[in-house]
Amino acid sequence: MEDIEIARATKLKKISEIAKEVGIEEEELEPYGRYKAKISLDTFKRLENKKDGKLVLVTAINPTPLGEGKTTMAIGLADGLRKIGKKSVLALREPSLGPVFGIKGGATGGGHSQIAPMEDINLHFTGDIHAITSANNLLSAMIDNHIYYGNALGFDRVVWKRCVDLNDRQLRKVETGLSQEKNIVPRTDGFDISVASEIMAIFCLATDINDLKRRIGNIIVGYTKENKPITAKDLKAEGALTVLLKDALAPNLVQSLEYTPAVVHGGPFANIAHGCNSIIATKLALKLGDYVITEAGFGADLGAEKFLDIKCRKANLKPDAVVCVATIKALKYHGGMPKEEIKNESIEALEKGFKNLLKHIDNIKNVYGLNVIVAINKYTHDTPKEIEFLRKKLEEQGVELSLVESWEKGGEGAVDLAEKIVKLTEKKENFTYSYPLDVGIKDKIKAVATKIYGATDVEYSKEAEEEIKKIEELGYRDLPVCIAKTQYSLSDDQNNLECNEPFNIHVKEIILKTGAEFVVAITGKIMTMPGLPRVPAAENINLDDKGNIVGIF
Repeated sequence: MEDIEIARATKLKKISEIAKEVGIEEEELEPYGRYKAKISLDTFKRLENKKDGKLVLVTAINPTPLGEGKTTMAIGLADGLRKIGKKSVLALREPSLGPVFGIKGGATGGGHSQIAPMEDINLHFTGDIHAITSANNLLSAMIDNHIYYGNALGFDRVVWKRCVDLNDRQLRKVETGLSQEKNIVPRTDGFDISVASEIMAIFCLATDINDLKRRIGNIIVGYTKENKPITAKDLKAEGALTVLLKDALAPNLVQSLEYTPAVVHGGPFANIAHGCNSIIATKLALKLGDYVITEAGFGADLGAEKFLDIKCRKANLKPDAVVCVATIKALKYHGGMPKEEIKNESIEALEKGFKNLLKHIDNIKNVYGLNVIVAINKYTHDTPKEIEFLRKKLEEQGVELSLVESWEKGGEGAVDLAEKIVKLTEKKENFTYSYPLDVGIKDKIKAVATKIYGATDVEYSKEAEEEIKKIEELGYRDLPVCIAKTQYSLSDDQNNLECNEPFNIHVKEIILKTGAEFVVAITGKIMTMPGLPRVPAAENINLDDKGNIVGIF
């Protein structure tokens, strides 16, 4: 059965029942139909003195193009914890339409470890990402309208891009204002995908509505001839943008197929953005459950690094344990095994690929000082010999392995992982960041590149060098860094899977995000507007004769 068929075959509880189970009161819930709802931000005020639950971060090795089942693992773990009598809550990101219609598919888990209603969540959901897109593009319209009516603020360079929540490479660079109307000034512009918009980052890092408005006002949208920043507040745009985002800022409540509550909110990618769900959602979930399972996008070099160095720092959070997800097929892939042979047993390829897993484990344990367990998302073609080899290799590192079958068996397939996580969260940790804030931007980028990626050094384009100098002169030296990098490799070359030779990280562009309060470093060939693959998933998405959606996976 397809994921969508499994989800549709499950009878869900009314969302009011799910809310009641975690202590959300009726007046704090705004239903969007029977099975999804918004949770009022007033819930925080009522629960502010309640003790937080334990926070478990689910991350992964560098994935193959279709991913390694990180969200499926997170959902399975949360369901597994309920199987052993623990009160668990999920805190996850919202899917973007880009991968849903592109190559990666949806982001609601898979098999019997899904959140639902999966079609709604993967498509328009409660409209949060549409609101973010509208807010982003209203700001663009106000910039160009200001220039049209005389440019009193003295825009010489506009740095704010438009966005759309689809993969459309044709929009990476466009010429706007070509109607030849009086006063319209043509200029070069471009689009990001909505999940890479600074509005999305602000949305996920804001602590409340006032913080959201403050951050929006601080967005730098352009510069004068004297290189003086022009902000959204200078345009008097922060109020209108906040109004567009007011309802969206309330977190969304849905459920797993086994009725585990799931707070789903915000959705930045980790390869081109900071890759974590909203601070508001995570903090609310910690008040609702004894164990909160969250995930950060792509591998630990991207999502986990940004979760720990950016989100945890800003929100004063600390994971009580980390799950690093791997698949045997991905390890063999990173060991140089051709895709067409990946289902065949190969201890040699597995041993070579183990180096990738080992790097992520080392980062979590020895850079960040956190306790980690490796969860193997089991496939039918995994052999006992391969599994035992991995178990022994991990024992040598003092790390436990859990074999998880939640795709096939739901929470029952993750009971072993759940039991081990409960014990792991009781162990002492010594959490620290990979860099301090009071060093230069280059020092921070180098710390991530060398400590987390394993690079030898960092090389900068001339433009990136100049931009760093300007940013530090403007007084933003102490911001954290958000590095945009391929998810497929520890290096910035997506084809360098094994990383056997020494490599450098190549920074081609630096972007200051004063609303999000971090500095973006774009490396390698990464683009903030992805493109569709040769055969996009959109070609297989349709309605059947009964009007049901088919083809979303």
